[in-house]
Amino acid sequence: MGYCPCFRSKKKGINLKTKLSNNYVPIEGAPTTPIKSDLDNAVKYSTLLEPRQQVPISKHSSPSESNLPTFSYRDLAVATSNFRRESIIGEGGFGPVFKGQLESGQVVAVKKLNHSGLQGDKEFFVEVHMLSLLRHPNLVNLIGYCIEGNQRILIYEFMPLGSLEYHLHDMTPDMEPLDWDTRMIIASGAAKGLDYLHSQADRPVIYRDLKSANILLSEGFHPKLSDFGLAKFGPGADNTHVSTRVMGTHGYCAPEYAGTGKLTMKSDIYSFGVLLLELITGCRAMDDTREHGKEMLVDWGRPMLKDRKNYVQLADPKLRGKFPQSVFRRAVDLALMCVQDDPHARPHTKDIVLALSYFASQKHDSPSAQSNQIGSQRDGRIFQGEEQGNASPVDFNRAGIAVKEMRASSKDQERERAVVEAKKWGETWRDKRKPNVEDDFDYRSRW
Repeated sequence: MGYCPCFRSKKKGINLKTKLSNNYVPIEGAPTTPIKSDLDNAVKYSTLLEPRQQVPISKHSSPSESNLPTFSYRDLAVATSNFRRESIIGEGGFGPVFKGQLESGQVVAVKKLNHSGLQGDKEFFVEVHMLSLLRHPNLVNLIGYCIEGNQRILIYEFMPLGSLEYHLHDMTPDMEPLDWDTRMIIASGAAKGLDYLHSQADRPVIYRDLKSANILLSEGFHPKLSDFGLAKFGPGADNTHVSTRVMGTHGYCAPEYAGTGKLTMKSDIYSFGVLLLELITGCRAMDDTREHGKEMLVDWGRPMLKDRKNYVQLADPKLRGKFPQSVFRRAVDLALMCVQDDPHARPHTKDIVLALSYFASQKHDSPSAQSNQIGSQRDGRIFQGEEQGNASPVDFNRAGIAVKEMRASSKDQERERAVVEAKKWGETWRDKRKPNVEDDFDYRSRW
């Protein structure tokens, strides 16, 4: 799988201060005349944004929600102490991200375009346009933007816990590793955000850059998808894909997209499968220190994925074997479904949301989970004991059946709730009718 020549490689986390240079424009030299103070004019005169991206795409959007406030460069310089180095909390392909405080007192994250970086005006306008229309609890909230001179700055809500990448791969000695329950909550929330983009927008959106660095965490490890500069509208009714230059991050890119440039919703599903494997294994999606041919997480894990008995060898040692064994196996099955080479065989986001909602509800410290906690260790990895009986080779159909079973179980629970509610309603209605004997008789005869 030695493909993907056009990927961004810079990390985005909250611990990259040492990689940045302090070369920001001082406030005295800030531009004073905006090129276009209104985003609509900027989009209208820009040849970098596709015309079809100028239409509303969210069922829940309104004119007021789509009009984001603009900020002056001076306001943002004051908010970030003149974009000083000490305010930097991360960096991505767009540029450095600063922590700041607006005049209102609101703490924000300020992302400033690095003109010598990997992104530019096109990504800026796409990001503003997308996030001005899309609203969901699992998408980061864009507060406003700045267009003055050659400055391109985005202002987001501040996410105090940083990125998922930081908690998985860049932990400091004083940090506690993410436990299994938290990982499933994060995966479930990310899946809901992706399902919103794919299924709930008037015009479906392909995220195209799903990775742990782009999942930001608020209080309680609530996940939100961020960085929509590479997002694309899904194909129209007469098309099966969007043809585009290959962009993304090495290790997350679907093979059919990397090989042909044909982008579909299922490209995002592949990326989500890699993300889920990251959460399960604690390993990076791309790691050049692994042996040749296994730099990508999917390739590294394939030998252990051939037989279900080997699944537990994938478990992140930092989990210390504390996870429900049956749920762990199903989570691996789901990840395998997502990273299948055949994009048509990958699941829909709705099925992923259903499965992960179930996984997140199965806490590792529940009585049923505790019965599976059999600690053992091999090759430095701590994991749970094997289930009794012979495990069959990995079978994607079995994983699909597991999702169907969860869907059926969910429907059965809904049906049971409906029956109980109907009985309660009937009893209440009957009690209200009892004072009138004749009416009560008529009511019972009708039933």
